[in-house]
Amino acid sequence: MVVRHGEAFGLSDSLTVRNKNGRAVYRPTVHYAYMPCDAALASLVELAARSYQMQPDWRVMDDTEIVSGEDILGALVMGHKYNSWWTGSILSIDQAREVVPGQNATTIQVAAGVESCFAWTINNRNKGLCRPEDLPYNEILKVATPYLGQIVSRAYDWTPLQKRHLAEVFKENPHNDRAKGDIWQFQNFLLPL
Repeated sequence: MVVRHGEAFGLSDSLTVRNKNGRAVYRPTVHYAYMPCDAALASLVELAARSYQMQPDWRVMDDTEIVSGEDILGALVMGHKYNSWWTGSILSIDQAREVVPGQNATTIQVAAGVESCFAWTINNRNKGLCRPEDLPYNEILKVATPYLGQIVSRAYDWTPLQKRHLAEVFKENPHNDRAKGDIWQFQNFLLPL
């Protein structure tokens, strides 16, 4: 799922290359993508079937119902000599509960970012308004890392034209002429219609 998120604008803006006249000559496409668990997807389908009216009965799952799993949160940068590079955090439900009993991996990862940014803000009160990508990553990670589980940073040999047999499952846009000269063009990414 591609979800609206502030980082999609901020990162793209920060990575834009401008010529001497200030005109953008390169601006990367940045998306915030999320893959919910199967139970969450089933709930979304049910919600859509109800014309997005909340179900009359709902509950928050607790520790006795969430018995396994992990949250994988990070960034995948594509289109360079390594093809794709992923860096991020893999935090299991067990690791999350060791840090904060009664919580889950997603809330711990999000709270680690919020806590580390608050700590930086308190120590840098006069810096004014800053976006997350403006902050010094080393100071942020110093506070956040104890809460993030396994930190991974590695190359993946993946391109959007690999394993195109998926087109048998997801109908490919018939107007897609695939930019073979530059495989990283957005039109080469297979998205369900």
